[in-house]
Amino acid sequence: MDTMRDRFAPVVSRLLDEDPRVAVVLAEIGVAGFEAAQHRHPDRVINVGIREQLLVGAGAGLALTGLRPVVHTFASFLVERPFEQVKLDLGHQDVGAVLVSASASFDWPSGGYTHMAPGDIALLDTLDGWTVHVPGHPDEAETLLRHAVAAGDDKVYVRLSVQSNAEALAVDGARFRTVREGRAGVVVAVGPMLDTVLAATEGLDVTVLYGTTVRPFDSAALRRATESAGTDVVLVEPYLAGTSTAVANDALADLPHRVLGLGVGRRELRRYGQIEEHVAAHGLDAGALRERIGGFLGAAATRVSA
Repeated sequence: MDTMRDRFAPVVSRLLDEDPRVAVVLAEIGVAGFEAAQHRHPDRVINVGIREQLLVGAGAGLALTGLRPVVHTFASFLVERPFEQVKLDLGHQDVGAVLVSASASFDWPSGGYTHMAPGDIALLDTLDGWTVHVPGHPDEAETLLRHAVAAGDDKVYVRLSVQSNAEALAVDGARFRTVREGRAGVVVAVGPMLDTVLAATEGLDVTVLYGTTVRPFDSAALRRATESAGTDVVLVEPYLAGTSTAVANDALADLPHRVLGLGVGRRELRRYGQIEEHVAAHGLDAGALRERIGGFLGAAATRVSA
């Protein structure tokens, strides 16, 4: 199966053909995937070289002219390194772009910590007005990329990963999807975490919600789920643990509730290893998640209805 990033260049190349507003801005990374599109649209496929601040600034400039820029590189180079430009060139000037990242939290461990960005969405949460998509499958990535480009002049972040669920689900770029229903807690699985969460909660009496669009946070879906499953909530995110605990708390502010945020830990792992080793080290494998979710929800979660 191809990866989300494998799907990115072909999809956006077709969008370049279909929509004269679309432009692509790159910083060396990913250039090969747009070689044919650049021949067809030399004025709308731009490579700024290894200059990530300019990458975002150029995208903002194109947006000021009325274009819909798609800006791409690794997450750490797209959100963290040029954060001032994201904040000012896009945010302060109130123009939109589609930022599409690769490498996620630790997709390329041998690249080292410079190529890891578990804090990217937490950082974007300090800014106003961003839509954030976290697909869990290449098919979902294609759908959400199309949603993002078509979203007028909105500011949108699409987080691609080599980690993937086995099958795609229908996603609409807005709402959480109910995958399993139970009575003793709600578990929100984000993007590539769904398959692992389903394995971890097999036999537990919990509702599982699937989120691929996490900003805006689907507060209405969470509240509906708590009406039958109770107000104990576990968030399982493929980025910094606790990133969404504040928005989940806000969604349930008028109700007694508990929220547990699981995800990538703050401690830096200095022996880079393989993706699976990072997953295990952060307690994001099915066995560790089952222990942590079960411990939080208690004995009631193990009583599955007949």
